[in-house]
Amino acid sequence: MNEVLKLEHVKKYYGSKKMITKACNGISFDVKKKEFVAIMGASGSGKTTLLNCISTIDQVTSGHIYVDGEDITELKEKDLSHFRANKLGFVFQDFNLLDTLTIEENISLSLIIRGVDPSLIEKEIEKISKKLGIVDILKKFPYEVSGGQKQRCACARALIHHPSLILADEPTGALDSKSARMLLEIMKEMNEELEATILMVTHDAFSASFCERVLFLKDGRIYNEIRKADKTRKQFFDEILDVLTILGGDDSRVK
Repeated sequence: MNEVLKLEHVKKYYGSKKMITKACNGISFDVKKKEFVAIMGASGSGKTTLLNCISTIDQVTSGHIYVDGEDITELKEKDLSHFRANKLGFVFQDFNLLDTLTIEENISLSLIIRGVDPSLIEKEIEKISKKLGIVDILKKFPYEVSGGQKQRCACARALIHHPSLILADEPTGALDSKSARMLLEIMKEMNEELEATILMVTHDAFSASFCERVLFLKDGRIYNEIRKADKTRKQFFDEILDVLTILGGDDSRVK
């Protein structure tokens, strides 16, 4: 099966009968293995709520979400933490690295918590650190390395347990333009060279232009979908801006 993620008529409503907010109102789409997909939309369009439902932080009102063919909307509470730990990887805005742990320890923490054999952890760290070019900083602490190296550490941590799907919520939101570009290039590398499947929520057309496909949300529904195909990234960026302009969420920050 080529589908890593599949959503069927997902709805998420908040409030009471007198005042209902339809954050997600019947969303259906799928993400294939090795895809890099962006979800865009104006503030209040439902994109963050949708990501929260996929990550099981929030529960759907109705509909189904499948990851590797398993309906995660049917999972019991006791099974959700296991699902998140094994099937999902996360890339955060502020990296969420622990300053009291070395880069190596930050990357391996999730495997240590699971009780993975230390020799296997060592092999995985060696493999992922070589691919992301951070072998020489493994014994350093986060405050001793550059922002770009922290980004690579955060990405290695997201990949170390070979998740089915990596979720990124506005990963460049707190970064300057240089750091943002660097992170996006790392994520593109993760997708193309390490075959990671990535779903990214962003409001930024520049960030979305690194993806192969962009879904646009409006009022809790999918409004449009575009693909990069054989376009250059600049051409794809311009196409994204055109759709955002129609949506009323024009991002004119051309970088």
